[in-house]
Amino acid sequence: MEMNIKKLLTAESTYVEFKVSLEKAKPKSWLKTVVAFANGMGGSILFGVNDERNIIGLNNIQEEAETISNQIKSKTDPIIMFELNPVIIGRKKVLVLNVPSGKMTPYYYVNDGTRTAYVRIGNESVTAPSYIIHELTLKRKRLSFDALSTKEKFSDASFTLFKSIFLNVTEKRIEGRKDYLSFGMIDNDDYLTYAGLLLADECNLLQSRIFCTRWAGKSKGKRAVDAIDDKEYKGNIIMLLKEASSFVKNNSRKAWKIEGLKRIEYIDYPENAVREAVVNALVHRDYNIIGSEIHIDMYDDRLEIVSPGGMYDGKKIQEVEIDKVASIRRNPIVADIFSRLDYMERRGSGLKRIKEAFKDERLIEFYSNQSSLCVVMKKQINNKIGNTRGEQFNERIKSGYERIMSGLNYNEKLIVEFLLKNQRIANKEAMIITDLSSAQVRRIFVSLQNKNIIEAHGQGRGRYYTLLNKGI
Repeated sequence: MEMNIKKLLTAESTYVEFKVSLEKAKPKSWLKTVVAFANGMGGSILFGVNDERNIIGLNNIQEEAETISNQIKSKTDPIIMFELNPVIIGRKKVLVLNVPSGKMTPYYYVNDGTRTAYVRIGNESVTAPSYIIHELTLKRKRLSFDALSTKEKFSDASFTLFKSIFLNVTEKRIEGRKDYLSFGMIDNDDYLTYAGLLLADECNLLQSRIFCTRWAGKSKGKRAVDAIDDKEYKGNIIMLLKEASSFVKNNSRKAWKIEGLKRIEYIDYPENAVREAVVNALVHRDYNIIGSEIHIDMYDDRLEIVSPGGMYDGKKIQEVEIDKVASIRRNPIVADIFSRLDYMERRGSGLKRIKEAFKDERLIEFYSNQSSLCVVMKKQINNKIGNTRGEQFNERIKSGYERIMSGLNYNEKLIVEFLLKNQRIANKEAMIITDLSSAQVRRIFVSLQNKNIIEAHGQGRGRYYTLLNKGI
């Protein structure tokens, strides 16, 4: 037991709490933690240990043990199972109260006719909001939200998008009712489950929405004034994934460097990381929170993806190693179907793959609290290009970019953007960045010269082009 004490003294605070003494006058101070542990993944309370994890000891260990037992039996509902062990270390006596994860959730602290459920968030025991109480009720019934039945009839639903992607990925056709039943998308009475509704073409679940905004600047403002682009998507989660990923891509900037005869491209945010983060938000979010939605906010320096519902085990994600985050799926049916569609892996290592997509780990951060989880991606273009040309590029764009670019086609814009960063361009470089032939590139140069945007220098193979002095 002494060895276990040493482990507990170094354990994460999510699962361990320390009490220098037993509070008899205000038992709620520790009983709420007992309730929170039972409603979560379990945990231990060490009586006779201070917050600095120093062993202080208790005076009357037998009396304290009886008080703890009586208080738990009289003030928790359902009565919480526990294990209470006295431990002597040196000459000091400690009580270790072990509370396993309960099977009859939600558990409540009961006093003076009131009932309060608590859950563990990081190192705190907090009052459980209604949506978490509902989730705990499902846990007791061994159900997940996506397994619950809706009032939508299977015969009234269509799954054109789902069937098309399933066929494309697996080369198998959905045969009908038996497949939807085996997937968990319908129940035995032929009503859609919430998993089925989320994948139906005409999904009408209010919570199945993503709000996407590209803000002007580094903070939010009024949408009508400060939003460069603002979209609201609702419906089928496959469609939400595609639309949200496209929104981020369309509002991201690309840059490149020429190294030898190769064009090295950089983008604000790795596309696979964005896709993985959106998948994670759609699959693991808490759909119990009525009126909630996923938010994707893009700023000048970062991208934030916020999904409803904190970590399923009550931890704060910023306090744990991403590589060691347990794979606990809030919506296992949706997760299984998304893995069949190759949107995610069954091993549940999505957060790790998001992090690995960034070569510089400082560009990716994760945060969570009781009600939400946030993925923050910082732009990587300036970090790749460097602060000299990259900053000059940004400043010059601000002053004259829109005016110059407004009348250009796509390939002409590629040439001008290259010149903004590199001052000069030759025929071979233009062929690389546009992926066009020499003759096609020459026609682009002529067009830009006729528009008084560039000028030519030199002759033959030594010929190159620069921007005319037009205020950019």
